[in-house]
Amino acid sequence: MLLAVPLLAGLAAGGCQGAPEPDPLLTPTLLLARADASIGSPVEMSYRFAVAPATRFAEDYTVFVHFLDSDREILWTDDHQPPVPTREWTPGTTVEYTRTMFVPRFPHTGETRVEVGLFSPTTGERVPMAGENMGQRSYQVATFNLRPQSDNLFVVFTRGWQETETPGESLGTEWQWSKQEGVLGFRNPMRDSLFYLEVDQPLKAVGSQQVEIRVGTSVVDRFELAPGARQLRKVPIGKDLFGAAESAEIVVGVGKTFVPATIPELKSTDARELGVRVFRAYLQP
Repeated sequence: MLLAVPLLAGLAAGGCQGAPEPDPLLTPTLLLARADASIGSPVEMSYRFAVAPATRFAEDYTVFVHFLDSDREILWTDDHQPPVPTREWTPGTTVEYTRTMFVPRFPHTGETRVEVGLFSPTTGERVPMAGENMGQRSYQVATFNLRPQSDNLFVVFTRGWQETETPGESLGTEWQWSKQEGVLGFRNPMRDSLFYLEVDQPLKAVGSQQVEIRVGTSVVDRFELAPGARQLRKVPIGKDLFGAAESAEIVVGVGKTFVPATIPELKSTDARELGVRVFRAYLQP
């Protein structure tokens, strides 16, 4: 089911209370691929921004996306740069793109609200958009029902992984570094499935990594991971590769590992063996 909900507009951050709102620069719409989702699952979110005829951006704005509970307390965020930078948006046209969002493992179920806006990374100023202002130019764009995580979809980081880390300032973000081979375990779905893997290698001093995804002895995906931006791999896996046992495994292997403490440019004391950094691993039957 597709839900189309207009994004709402609001006041600029730090703006004057009671001042008249400028004319909207954008008319946005959000489409969600489902009306509910389970904890840990991916949700396809399609964004559409109709640019006003006189609108031109002098810099590249960031899209902020906040997921909140019924009291408007922020649960997690998915701020991002649109695929086409806002400086390239043409007046009178519509910009559309789809982004996969993963629901973090949060102790929250039930109604979840989504608020969206655009802001300048340099000044913090937010863009006035068509729709109802929720305050500070933050917009409630949709709601969906969040369900508990299902055991038969649960992927476990079993062997070959470092401990889970979080950045502290980014709600809902966590990762685990692999070693030479990181093993993921799960209940055998006994049917064709789609495997999601969100991964990066953030260190320029290390260079690119060659990554291989295997089920048993079969390589189901192989790719080069350059330093910098994350990659989201969506890998179809036939049921025959999982075998007939009750449980199954997927292996994430890297061509080389590194130890940060041995790389002078990093100026690090970290003596761990590291491969690639995995943010999400999810199997969708």
